[in-house]
Amino acid sequence: MAVLQGGTMKAREQEVVVITGASAGIGRATARAFARRGANIGLVARGQVGLEGARHEVEQLGGQAVVIPTDVADPNQLEAVASRVEDIFGPIDIWVNNAMVSVLSPVIEITPEEFQRVMNVTYLGYVHGTLSALRRMLPRNRGVIVQVGSALSYRAIPLQSAYCAAKHAVKGFTESLRSELIHDGSHVRVTMVHLPGVNTPQFGWIKSRLPNHPQPVPPIYQPEVMAEAIVFGATHERRELWVGMPTVKTILGEKCIPGLLDHYLAEVAYAGQQTQMPIDSTRPDNLWTPVPEDRGARGLFNRRARRSSLQLWASMNRGWLVLAGTAALFLSCLWTRRSKGMKGPFFKQNQTISQKKMPSIS
Repeated sequence: MAVLQGGTMKAREQEVVVITGASAGIGRATARAFARRGANIGLVARGQVGLEGARHEVEQLGGQAVVIPTDVADPNQLEAVASRVEDIFGPIDIWVNNAMVSVLSPVIEITPEEFQRVMNVTYLGYVHGTLSALRRMLPRNRGVIVQVGSALSYRAIPLQSAYCAAKHAVKGFTESLRSELIHDGSHVRVTMVHLPGVNTPQFGWIKSRLPNHPQPVPPIYQPEVMAEAIVFGATHERRELWVGMPTVKTILGEKCIPGLLDHYLAEVAYAGQQTQMPIDSTRPDNLWTPVPEDRGARGLFNRRARRSSLQLWASMNRGWLVLAGTAALFLSCLWTRRSKGMKGPFFKQNQTISQKKMPSIS
């Protein structure tokens, strides 16, 4: 139960969660998912309009929220976020780094300033958020940091060099941090959730130099599937969580056949990231400033987007599946042994004796 203390609300019975990039897409869906758990949420993004929409949804679903317009590229702003959330709700339990920007363009056409901006938000935004969370979690020796990654954290694709580089950097940063936490015996946990192509508003406002409208690399999933994975990763002991078979195939493919993937992606990834509809050259993008609209969690590809992932379900329930598989294997071995025993020499001998002792019916 929440109680007011000196004009601030302390609510330790519920999770206290910070989500960056919470105004739209995966961050918006994740805010909804935590709200259903009754969480108190710090909603962080640049766009005031989208943040207010997210706050309204959180409160409708049973959570509480504070809206904090923030550019995650500025470490001082994120430090202020952490302080404000803890002043209002109490100690932060879960910090979700999710904010991102990107440029869809051949490498040679991306300016140095654009590369810098993508890295400042999509990589250093994670670093700044992680540090703000650690400054509070380490002294308490508890808390979880979730890094929203991507299959592109392992395998880069054409036309997204800046974004892929940032996601690779997040993965390297997180692995270093995880080892340090283990070395120190800390109970603070860090996990990564790697995602496939998702139907979010990103593709309606990403900066693009391509002739046609951008799209996620198919097959496409709804953001609610990703939110389910993020909440699971935050509340269960997992080093990483891979979401969707496309992510599994991409990561394993990079480990096994990276050279072949170079040529395959050169052949298919250009068309795979564009629809057949020409792009509106006057549309706004969100690289430098937010688009002042509330576009919610989903993008333009609802008809093509999958609402569930059997692979994710299997990953989330792997303990039960292993137990069920072990039980099935045991029963199968038991049945096979019994069947072989019934067909062995001892069974045949007893069967012959039994037949000889049977009286004639005639």
